[in-house]
Formats: sequence, C-alpha cells, structure tokens
Amino acid sequence: MIKAGSMYGMQLLWVLCLSAFFSWILMDAYGRFAVVTGKTAMNAFKSHLKWGKILAVFTIAGVVMGQWSSLSGILGLTSNALYEFMRMFFPSLNENNYWAVLAISILLIAIMYIFLLVGKYSFFEKILVVFVTLMGLSFILSMFMVLPSTEDIVKGLIPRIPPGGNLMVAAFVGTTMAAPTFVVRPILLKEKGWGTSNLSDQRKDALVSAFFLLTISATIMIAATGALFYDGKVVTNVLDMVQALEPVAGKMAVAVFMMGAMSAGISSIFPILMVLPLLISDYKSGKMETKTPTFKILVAIACLVGLIVPILGANPIVAQIATQVANVFVLPLVIGGIIVLINSKKLMGTQSANLFMNISLVTAFCFSLIISYKAVIALTDFLN
Repeated sequence: MIKAGSMYGMQLLWVLCLSAFFSWILMDAYGRFAVVTGKTAMNAFKSHLKWGKILAVFTIAGVVMGQWSSLSGILGLTSNALYEFMRMFFPSLNENNYWAVLAISILLIAIMYIFLLVGKYSFFEKILVVFVTLMGLSFILSMFMVLPSTEDIVKGLIPRIPPGGNLMVAAFVGTTMAAPTFVVRPILLKEKGWGTSNLSDQRKDALVSAFFLLTISATIMIAATGALFYDGKVVTNVLDMVQALEPVAGKMAVAVFMMGAMSAGISSIFPILMVLPLLISDYKSGKMETKTPTFKILVAIACLVGLIVPILGANPIVAQIATQVANVFVLPLVIGGIIVLINSKKLMGTQSANLFMNISLVTAFCFSLIISYKAVIALTDFLN
C-alpha cells in the first residue's frame, strides 16, 4: 500500500475496494460453511470434492508457498523498520547496518516462535488484536497529517491500471484477498466453538473484518499518497518513509508511522508461521493441534524460511511486493472449492448459498483468474 501510494497515488483504490468486497464474500461463505456443517476447509475438500485429496494437497501447497515467500519479505521489512525506529533516537547508528538488521530479524522470529509454543489460539488472538489496533491507529494518525485531496481519492475508484502497474495490482490482491484468510477461517471458528446458533455472529464478524481490511489498507495508501506521491518521492527502501514524513510533522509523526509499519509486519508473521501446521491438522483431523511435535517442527522450518531475505540483505520492499504476487495463483482453487461445498444441499441443507452469494462468488472466481493472468505477465516482466 505504501509503495503503491508513492508510485500511483490513489489510482489503485478500486482494486483495493474490489478485493475487500470479495474478501467479505469469501469469509462469509467459508464461515457459513463452518458453522452450519462443523467441518473445516481442507478436510471438507478431501472428503466432499471430486479428486478432493489432490485438490486439498494442491491448495495447501499453494497457500503455504505463497505465505512462506511473503514471510521472508515481511520479516525483512519489519526488521528494517525497527532498525530505522532505533536510528531516530540514536542518530550515530549507521544508515545501513546488515548485521544489526539480521540480529533484529533473528531475535524477532525467535520471540515469536517462543510465543507460539506456549499459548492457545485465544492467546495468539489477543496478541494480534493489540498489534492490529496499534497499526490501524498509527496509520490513521499519519493519514490526517498529510491528507490528499478528496477529488484524487474519488478518482481512485475509476477502474484503470497505470503503466507498469500489473505487478502492484497482483500484489494488492495477494495481500488483501489472501487465500489463507478463507481456508483457515473454518478451523478458527471451530476452535472458538461456534455452531449454527452463531450464524449471525459469523456474518457480522466477516463484515467487520472486511470493513477494517478496507479501512486500514486505504488509510495506508492515503497516507503514502499525501506524504510521498505529490512530491514525486517513490519508496524504494524503508528509510524513504522516514525521510518523507519527518519534514511534515516531525519525529512524532515518523514514530507513529513506523509503529504502524512494525505492527503490520508483526501481526502478519504470527498467522503465517502457523499456516502449514494448521492446514495439515485440518486435512488430517479437522481440528487445531498446536501442542504436537509436528507443529513445533513446521513452525521452526517456517522461521528459518523467514530469515532468507534478511540473510541475503535484499531490499525488503521489492522482495515483499514480488513475493505477495505468489498468493494470487491459488485463489481460483480456493474460490472454486467453496462454490461447490456451499451449494451442496447434503452438507448445507437450507443454509446453502443464495443468489447474491453465488453471483458474488462466481464474479470473484473470474476476477481471480484475470488477476492470476496479470500476475504471470507482471512476474515475467519483473524477472526480465
């Protein structure tokens, strides 16, 4: 969002709005399926879809590859943000310090690994609530300090892709319309003990989640547009964000903005570390298992994968954008699977999908195919 705001202003706001809308539909669909049937996503894929075992394995592989590739970029970005935050108060620190950033990355991922070994889902949820709240408040404060014109915000709702914007569009969708959000949702609702009596609760939960997804993401884009785009400053590294906001509102604004960036990263790393063991336990037994040796080993492997970008010393912003694109390729499979499951009278009874949900799901499926095609073109251009 920050990179897009600095490059294109509000021109890609329409992509964000579409992604948030389809995210709401998919969260509602997967949530409805979960509370009505009591089944989880991968276990249902395996048991109730034609060639279900193969489809479930492909879905798990696609989700995990996309998430693990994103993890490394996120950890690199978060570690760099923490280092730049330290430099604000200790100016004598070097502008680029590979070893310091790597040490922060190792410390950060080690702390998160320890947290994941000691708590239940309710514990993880409380941590995420704190970080996401900090993130939202931080970016809202930053936005009001550098608010762009209303006209530019409204123009961003007109569908168009600026020159060279295919990669950013695909990264947008990979970030906001993220497949793991949907396939992990049933197992999380099951862990919370929600059933048919919670139908209205899950609908509200899906709507509120999509609303905040849109609000926080749009806020970040607006803040970057106001602070960077109008001055022709494109974000190429984490330090650019600091330099862009410091003249506008001083060190406090920069501190708030960097707190938002760090919170965004930390709140993303927790669920990504859990995604593979969660999906495997979903596939095998349809329930969450966080105390098994398998869980500990798989999370440890994810931690090591997350250190790739910090170890290589790669630009975390470029790495993050490129890796987020990988998330879009599994979307058609995730959407197609729930279309079949939620329309099964045998599973859903009277709670099967209505006309509005079916039209929305089919439209989302077509949208995911278009974005996947755009992503192939974008990655081909990027690698060349």
